[in-house]
Amino acid sequence: MKKFVLSLLGVLLIGVLAGYGLSWLLQQPGKKQQEVKVAVQEELPGREVLLYFTDPSGAYLVPEYRDIAGCELESDCVRGLIQELIAGPRQGGIAVLPKETKVLDVGIENDLVRVDFSRQLVDLHPGGSLTELLTVYSLANSLNENFPYLRQLQILVDGQIRQTLKGHVRIDQPVYANFSFGQPPELGGEAPAAAEKGELSIDQLIQDAESGKGKSQ
Repeated sequence: MKKFVLSLLGVLLIGVLAGYGLSWLLQQPGKKQQEVKVAVQEELPGREVLLYFTDPSGAYLVPEYRDIAGCELESDCVRGLIQELIAGPRQGGIAVLPKETKVLDVGIENDLVRVDFSRQLVDLHPGGSLTELLTVYSLANSLNENFPYLRQLQILVDGQIRQTLKGHVRIDQPVYANFSFGQPPELGGEAPAAAEKGELSIDQLIQDAESGKGKSQ
């Protein structure tokens, strides 16, 4: 009889322990499947811009439309535009910036944009009064055409202000857009106001740029 009671108690104890064990297991949270969070970056719509390159004869600026990637910050938009200028024309013109040039920084303050270029802008530029003029005003005109509120461009090289781009055209002060360097009227372009007054002359424009007069609009 005593053995039977002990056996019965043992069975009951095992049953109780098994019950507690099963209850404990059921109360444990199941192994949750790890959530994989995929960051979905909203793609910004691209934009069409108007860029100015040198014509095949190297004498004046010609426009070319181009699509650039979408951008949120003004400085990124400006950077994207200039990188397209560096990439060069696609319609038979001549590049205005050495393809090795890098945009180191872009800063915007009111109507002034400061663009800091790498040393290649100077080292690999072919130089010459007209070529330097077309480079400077390709930048200034392209920026003003697409961002009208950016009226002044300050060109820096390796973070420094230079007196000239490569010995001829002064860039020590901010430059304003000057659309007199566009396609001449006899070749199908629209006559600028200066030409109507008989004032437009490449030689005069070069002299003005070299003397620093070209910095005003």
